[in-house]
Amino acid sequence: MNPLILTAAITGAETTRADQPNLPITPEEQAREAIACYEAGARVIHLHVRDDEGKPTQSMDRFTAAIESIRAAAPEVIIQISTGGAVGEPFEKRLAPLALKPDMGTLNAGTLNFGNDIFINHPDDIVRLAKAFDEYGVVPEVEVYESGMVDYVARLVKGGIITHTPLHVQFVLGVPGGMNGSPKNVLYMMDHLKEMIPTATWAVAGIGRFHIPASLTAIVNGGHIRVGFEDNIFYHKGVVADSNAQLVARMARIAEEIGRPLATPAQAREILGLPEK
Repeated sequence: MNPLILTAAITGAETTRADQPNLPITPEEQAREAIACYEAGARVIHLHVRDDEGKPTQSMDRFTAAIESIRAAAPEVIIQISTGGAVGEPFEKRLAPLALKPDMGTLNAGTLNFGNDIFINHPDDIVRLAKAFDEYGVVPEVEVYESGMVDYVARLVKGGIITHTPLHVQFVLGVPGGMNGSPKNVLYMMDHLKEMIPTATWAVAGIGRFHIPASLTAIVNGGHIRVGFEDNIFYHKGVVADSNAQLVARMARIAEEIGRPLATPAQAREILGLPEK
């Protein structure tokens, strides 16, 4: 079976220290967490940043500090920044950190209800963002929250708006207001993506209670997975995880026990279409 790429979403924009006391917030904390996750089997660090008060920010200074700290601590890890920011963040601020030229960044493929908020991704902004990825030479990870977004992404690929190949698509399932992360839905999304964009690779981020079932479904069906405090703060029901690395290590162990090898750093780069390091 193809090697498994584990992504660690170590901070996110919604989780707070009140929710998860072990949440890494400062660049130094994020670097320590990144190296621990890398050593546990993660090959990609999905990065949101926070200000000094712990609030989500798209500050260029904060992203610069976090990226530099992580690269110094774990030079082989793939850094993937969020262009989603916090729900309601102005588009120009969301786009700006691509200028720092991380390895990858997220490209959200549509608007949806997000809890009590609306996560707005206007079609014009999606096109602008896709073109910015090409301009800065950053590889996109396209994030979809329901099946219609797959069709929309296929249209952007056909129209030459999204150009990177192989395209990597992540199913973010279980957001309140979006498609849930049941195994049935993961398999449906997998089949639909294969129909619409046969060459695409895929991963799943199961939110909250869908963390384990969605991840296991992806592991046994050739997909890749994202874990971490952005998506899930618990190790068991009601038991807060000690660290992001603990969540990574569990899925790495399960994958290895069922015969799914973990990707090496070089393999992860090849699968995602990133240049050799």
